[in-house]
Amino acid sequence: MKRRQFLKTAGLGAAAAGTIAAPAIAQSMPELKWRLTSSFPKSLDTIYGAAEIFAKAVAEATDNKFQIQVFAAGEIVPGLQAADAVQNGTVEMCHTASYYYFGKDPTFAFGTAVPFGLNSRMQNAWQFYGGGMDVMNEFYGKFNIHAIPCGNTGCQMGGWFRKEIKTPEDFNGLKMRIGGFAGRVIGKLGAVPQQIAGGDIYPALEKGTLDACEWVGPYDDEKLGFYKVAKYYYYPGWWEGGAMLHNFINVAKWNSLTPTYKSILRTASEMANTAMQSKYDAGNPAALKRLVAGGAVLRPFSADVMDACYKASNDVYRETMATNAPFKKVYDHMMAFRGDQYLWWQVAEYSFDTYQIRARARG
Repeated sequence: MKRRQFLKTAGLGAAAAGTIAAPAIAQSMPELKWRLTSSFPKSLDTIYGAAEIFAKAVAEATDNKFQIQVFAAGEIVPGLQAADAVQNGTVEMCHTASYYYFGKDPTFAFGTAVPFGLNSRMQNAWQFYGGGMDVMNEFYGKFNIHAIPCGNTGCQMGGWFRKEIKTPEDFNGLKMRIGGFAGRVIGKLGAVPQQIAGGDIYPALEKGTLDACEWVGPYDDEKLGFYKVAKYYYYPGWWEGGAMLHNFINVAKWNSLTPTYKSILRTASEMANTAMQSKYDAGNPAALKRLVAGGAVLRPFSADVMDACYKASNDVYRETMATNAPFKKVYDHMMAFRGDQYLWWQVAEYSFDTYQIRARARG
């Protein structure tokens, strides 16, 4: 994107974007070099690539005055320690999934996804126009973090299993890689949740350390090769109806930026936010076809399994809210928003999609 176009998109006005004023703005911009650590390996070109799209857009909009170098998981810190590196000032920012830091406080989960929560469009609506970004940044501030949404996977798959999951009892004793809040939920069903970074999942599954795993969806899962060691592929990922990624920025570093740079970071993040889901939506159908052709056995979770997971989710929500006031505040805020959203989706979005699916099947 040309810098002039980007400045207009960033809301800097005609004067900032004009042929006369733009060079003056570029000259007045301070030169900054930041480091961004990703929670993801370079092999996952969509989710890791969102950080690269973001950094490239910032550089282009500032005539390379503001350069952000992107590092893959493990190059500076392990993927699940990215937020810690931002919090303590080791790096200026990271690109990560908020729910990875569930262990610090369960409230972190809402930034990415919670069981039976919001789909991806609802996440965007809640974050950008429903007050979600404000209520989450009030929480993140306690950890020296300012967050900007920067990517979404869309609704995820339910994961890869070595055995069929026909009833809720089939989760009993199952060692499963699953992130955030959902781990407590499947724990209610007798499973043993494991939180493992994306690049470490396949070796654990291959060695039998894991019986099952979930990641994102067909486009990434094909790259990671899970179908080679666990053939049953379940859907939907009820714990991640729309998993949002964020840029976490050290609060002091964020506050040190000029209004122009803050605006550019916000706009570049939104660009990457759109790009990530668009690429997943474009790539998932063909990848799913290839996985099934390669031997993956596609299965829906049964109604009994879904109902048991829904009940277990509500039980965990109640237990967590009883002892965690910030969690309750965000839960109440988000769920009220979800209720109104589904009124609308039931009228238009869902009815349209349902008809289209049925019509396609008829040919």
